[in-house]
Amino acid sequence: MIFDWSFVVSPLGLAVALLGSALGIIWGALPGLSSNMAMALLVGFTYNLSTQVAVIFLIAVWIGTEFGGAISAVLINIPGTPSAVPTAMAGYPLAQRGEGGLAIGTALTFSMVGNWAGLVVLVTLAPIMIALALSFSSWEVFLLVLLGVSISGTLTGREEPLKGWASGWLGLMIAMVGMDQIHGVPRFTFGVPELLGGIKYLPVLIGLFGLTETINVLSRRSAVPIPKKVGRVLPPLNFFGKYWKSALRASAVGTVIGAIPGAGANIAAFVSYNFGERATGKKFTNGDVEGVVCSEVANNACCGGALLPTTTLGIPGNSSTALLLAALALHGVTMGPNINSDAPGFMHFLYASLLSANFFMYTVAFLLIRPSVYLLSLPSGVVMPTIVMLCLVGTFAASYSSFDVGVMFVSGGVGYLLYRGGYPFAPLILGLILGPMADENLRRTIWVYDGRFHELLYRPVGLVLFVAVIWSFYYGVRRSLEESSKNKTQAIAAGRARASSKQNA
Repeated sequence: MIFDWSFVVSPLGLAVALLGSALGIIWGALPGLSSNMAMALLVGFTYNLSTQVAVIFLIAVWIGTEFGGAISAVLINIPGTPSAVPTAMAGYPLAQRGEGGLAIGTALTFSMVGNWAGLVVLVTLAPIMIALALSFSSWEVFLLVLLGVSISGTLTGREEPLKGWASGWLGLMIAMVGMDQIHGVPRFTFGVPELLGGIKYLPVLIGLFGLTETINVLSRRSAVPIPKKVGRVLPPLNFFGKYWKSALRASAVGTVIGAIPGAGANIAAFVSYNFGERATGKKFTNGDVEGVVCSEVANNACCGGALLPTTTLGIPGNSSTALLLAALALHGVTMGPNINSDAPGFMHFLYASLLSANFFMYTVAFLLIRPSVYLLSLPSGVVMPTIVMLCLVGTFAASYSSFDVGVMFVSGGVGYLLYRGGYPFAPLILGLILGPMADENLRRTIWVYDGRFHELLYRPVGLVLFVAVIWSFYYGVRRSLEESSKNKTQAIAAGRARASSKQNA
């Protein structure tokens, strides 16, 4: 298929971007409804749309939700998206002082700055990445997939990287179900005919991000007072001169972390928030507009950064881009080094879609901020059952298969257990989507280098990637041991303090 960027500025393209941005902002403003859930539900609905319309719509929804989460984060201290948690820490105290509108307006303005920064990085580095990726052989591609899954597990597993790695291996195992791509031999089908075609990742994604998050919200959601006065929304122009250093630093943090497979906007926002506190010497939790700037610029710049490995290598930078990969796969578009030849014009079409989404996100948001305040009072008992129905319709609409609906429910139940156990979803998604690519390229490498595996050590790029994979595991183990030692020391110190207090008593 040939993509025409001029379609983005056509009346239909602009209308789709406007609608997607508005829906994304409203969705993100509702507590508990993350951008991942929005993308997961909409992938199935875009199946019957044209590819160009689907891309514009999903990009606009994604950009809109990244800002929308700041509305509930600032006003009621309940982040609409995980990446808005630092925004809540710095913005909610401002809302309590009657400056909630200023905090939201600042979040909106600097979200636009973050989106521009991510787009500039994407436009600049994408051609270089594509040229580099075209020189990769099967061995390098396999190592790249392995590196993405391992790094994602290391970063998202936090002090327990083993859980992140286990989640990634689970995704790879699920991807192995079905007919062998090379010999045509059934694998892990257990006599179930529906499994011969493999487990489709769309029902799994909808189950993980739709049902699992619905159960989580219903189990913890409680009524929160809504502030009656929002205050001034449009920030003064001198904010750009006052906070440009923080915006620049947050842009760099967001794009770099966004380009790391599986890292996500929430990690970018927290890292940028912490860097901002160290650089300024402030405590943003007391209520500070600069803290909002650090958080919002980073989580929006992460969008452009995440699209860099997604478009050039076919490896999703975060969960939202993984869902974008799934949507494009439904329309027959495969991202990767050959994107310019397989889908001529796609990269320029993507750039134009990001520009359009950023424009409408900024203009529409000012109209929706005050109405969104009233949406925050909707009870979760009304919103969440509606989400479940959308999960059902979205899953069935993608393939008209009742078996896929069952997979979606099973995935939701398993996802809830994984969530309660502290297992991250990002590595699982990467393993699920990239598993077939890893399997095919590893087996091709074995065929080509049969009996000559030592020759793989003479490939410089492959050697660098292999060392990076080993380092990611080493770093995760070392950090886990350090955290365990730190927790043990703190426990001993606490025990001694209790014993001392008892003796004094």
